[in-house]
Amino acid sequence: MHYKAPVHEMQFLLDNVFQAGDLWQTMPELAEMVDMDTAMAILDEGARITHELVAPLNRSGDEEGVGFANGVVTTPKGYKEAYATFAESGWVGLGGEPEFGGMGMPKMLGVLFDEMCYGASNAFALYSSLTAGAALCIASHGSDELKQRYLPMLYSGQWSGAMDMTEPQAGSDLRHIRTKAVPQEDGSYRVSGTKIFITGGDHDLTENVIHLVLAKLPDAPGGSRGLSLFLVPKFEVADDGSVGGPNGVECGSVEHKMGIKASATCVINFNDAKGYLVGQVNRGLAAMFTMMNYERLSIGIQGLGCAEAGYQMARDYALERKQGQGSGQGLGNGADPIIVHGDVRRMLMQIAAMTEAGRALAVLTGQSLDKQKHLKDAQADDLVGLLVPLAKAFFTDTGLESSVAAQQVFGGHGYVRETGVEQLVRDVRIAQIYEGTNGIQALDLLGRKVLPRDAAMLKTLIAMVEADLAETGAQWAEQAQLVRQAFGQLLDAAGEFRSRERMGDAVNAAAVDYLHAMGYATYGYLWLKMVNAAERDQASLDAAFVIRKQAIAKFYFARLFPRFHAHLASARASEQAVMALSADQF
Repeated sequence: MHYKAPVHEMQFLLDNVFQAGDLWQTMPELAEMVDMDTAMAILDEGARITHELVAPLNRSGDEEGVGFANGVVTTPKGYKEAYATFAESGWVGLGGEPEFGGMGMPKMLGVLFDEMCYGASNAFALYSSLTAGAALCIASHGSDELKQRYLPMLYSGQWSGAMDMTEPQAGSDLRHIRTKAVPQEDGSYRVSGTKIFITGGDHDLTENVIHLVLAKLPDAPGGSRGLSLFLVPKFEVADDGSVGGPNGVECGSVEHKMGIKASATCVINFNDAKGYLVGQVNRGLAAMFTMMNYERLSIGIQGLGCAEAGYQMARDYALERKQGQGSGQGLGNGADPIIVHGDVRRMLMQIAAMTEAGRALAVLTGQSLDKQKHLKDAQADDLVGLLVPLAKAFFTDTGLESSVAAQQVFGGHGYVRETGVEQLVRDVRIAQIYEGTNGIQALDLLGRKVLPRDAAMLKTLIAMVEADLAETGAQWAEQAQLVRQAFGQLLDAAGEFRSRERMGDAVNAAAVDYLHAMGYATYGYLWLKMVNAAERDQASLDAAFVIRKQAIAKFYFARLFPRFHAHLASARASEQAVMALSADQF
């Protein structure tokens, strides 16, 4: 695979659509650190390193996979050296706090680099992603001592991070966690228990692995209210920061997976391991969700990265592969490239339309996170709450669909390993499952974010949409009205759920369709925002770029936006269609 980051598309979003440079100047912590020239230099270098360093390891890493022998986990050939170069270049600490050695770059920029990494290699990207998430959690909730000792080593990539929540009996329902933490006289804790499905839980890329572990104190209250969060290093860390001996953290096994085979997914045993409290006692879930929100957005972007990589592969194949004759755009001299066939064009246009709108949503979510952090913006709080579960689930559901469409362009050649596109399908499939399944994301979106406070979060999004649509040109007036009506229908549907006698069943039965309906409505808004920017700034943009944006926007509204109505109709249908059968009738 020869993935190349779509830097021009990314620049268009930052500069023309979201005018990031102007926004950053309103944020004192960013104003002196980043402007558009700096951002583009970072993206150009990110494109180079993911193309030259990371992407070449993608297929070989998949074929070799992770090794495990005598309790030792090894990554595929070339990973250790590549990760060292990646870390030494500062990429792990791209968004990290500057006072502890991070680069302090905005999340609007971070989401685009995340996409580059996932587009180049899903498995490789996960190691740095988990590390960045762990560092964010420590920076947000850790004591000054923990920050001083651990953050510089995490940002530098010398140490890595992992998130340890899931247990055999406790997946999405964390109330049943059994891992225990016993307080010690010196203020530390002794942690014992077993965690499963731990991404990057052990490996040979760094000299230490720092685990953030959910556990219960002996006197903890029942349920999720009794969970506390602990920092547990694989190897002990001395007062001077040097790495010492083993700390009772052992890898019991590695999972044998459908995809992301070069990512070490581990069973981790904590055997009286020394740990340190992060945040407050019995408030571990709140602290962990700081990392979870970061990871959920990051994993959503895994779907985007795979979709973009698949698009590039399928587009190149369609331009080269000759088969049949096109009726309208054929060359007329025998077999034509399959790009002339309407069905192949349909698939490529679909991938492009969903991926480019998804990239815009990623930047919008990053913008909201930046405003939340640097401007303490209450509206940004609402948008972050709403957009993170939407992005995680919609990016990954449609990312799989796009990856399958890319595979379909190849025909039979897409089903064999040699072309490489089948790996994308296997790799992206997990993104719908981990960091909270997409069903859980949908329940969070509808039940916890849309319905409470008389749909205040959704109304915040609608107000932003309305303000931006007011600038829509006359040639897009019909599409703008469709988007306005869609958001109005989403709001009406929320009121209907609150009025239902069995609202719990109604929300559970409708949540996924409601999330997809919101996704298609939001993408419609973002396509109008993109074409408005392209047409407004067309004097400074390449004419072909503007024409392409207009064409894909028209395709989106003609062929994909109608899905909104189907999903909303399904969401509004009675829950009895789902709940009618008794359990034994299945």
